[in-house]
Amino acid sequence: MSQMPSSFDSADSAARAPARYRRRRWLWIAAIAVLLIIGGIWLWRRHEAAQAAAAAARRAASAGVTVTTATASKGDIGVYLTAIGTVTPVYTSSITSQVNGLVTAVHYKEGQLVRQGDALIDIDPRPYRATLLQAQGALERDQNVLAQAQMDLTRYQEALARNAIATQTVDDQQKLVLQDQGTVKNDQGTVQYDQLQLDYCHITAPISGQVGLRLIDPGNVVQSTGGTTLVVITQLQPITVIFTLPEDSLAPVIARLRARATLSVDVFDRSAQKKIASGQLLALDNQIDTTTGTVKVRALIDNRNNALFPNQFVNIRLLVNTLQGVTLIPAPAVQQNGTSSFVYVITNAAAQLHAVKTGVTDGGVTQVDGINPGDVVATSGFDKLQDKSRVVVASSAPPVGTSGTAAP
Repeated sequence: MSQMPSSFDSADSAARAPARYRRRRWLWIAAIAVLLIIGGIWLWRRHEAAQAAAAAARRAASAGVTVTTATASKGDIGVYLTAIGTVTPVYTSSITSQVNGLVTAVHYKEGQLVRQGDALIDIDPRPYRATLLQAQGALERDQNVLAQAQMDLTRYQEALARNAIATQTVDDQQKLVLQDQGTVKNDQGTVQYDQLQLDYCHITAPISGQVGLRLIDPGNVVQSTGGTTLVVITQLQPITVIFTLPEDSLAPVIARLRARATLSVDVFDRSAQKKIASGQLLALDNQIDTTTGTVKVRALIDNRNNALFPNQFVNIRLLVNTLQGVTLIPAPAVQQNGTSSFVYVITNAAAQLHAVKTGVTDGGVTQVDGINPGDVVATSGFDKLQDKSRVVVASSAPPVGTSGTAAP
């Protein structure tokens, strides 16, 4: 027989259930209370940090933003065009032989600087000297034949005046004189040609410049028709630099050239840091390269110290114009806000934002419109600086000079 639950067990279970519910409720209340306490502490600390930051900001604002400044000045600044160029000699002579013969002497040393007319190479002149002697002999013979014919013509003309000779004889003698004159001229041409061939045996420098490496040695036979280069001379003083300019930049350059202005050119090394030489614009090419949209330009450099070497790559700065009497400030003072530019002008220990229009920049200096010479502008501290902020000047940069650079 199954045993039925007694009334006492049911009553005991009913009494224990409310006690469990009450314990769970107090646990939840305690957990919520702990969370509220933790949240309150976090909010209180955050409020304290915000108050501390606000107090620090107020202290910083009252103390001012530390900045460095520079004074705007009135001066001149150059408008430059930059390009990459190649050093190109004015003259380069590749000398070949004009006669056939044996090389007997080489007078130059490799890399030597020679002057126009200096001896370079000798070719055996003996065959040409002998030919010249033969031509001179033929000339002397025919000159005497001509002299004899002229004497006969004189005698015939005197006889004709006395009616002692026929006119035909005089006419025939005149034609013989003309024939002999032609023979003498032909002999003179032969002598001049042979003399020229003899002169070609002694090769001299056609220009002043630097000789390259030796290309021929004594004992070699050269030909006038071989086209073999015997020596190359490159002129170093003066020398030119060829570079290209975009067609959009040609208008101001052409305008200055038409005004007969002298445009100066500065030559820098490959790193564009060291200035090598200076010169002036010589000429523009007569057409634009349609494949690149550029035009070739040649500048003339005196190169007195031989700092430029043929085919050397250099950087070019062409001075197109000089803006005079403009306001100049250091380039770091100009800030950008989208498409507009502005500066902070320091007045009575406060920064005032001024919109400016920038122009030419050169050597860390910028030409601006919108402020006046003598205004003090901020050059640092822009991460904290705002309009009407209090400022503390740490140190002032030197004023901008009149040449577009900081004054010493």
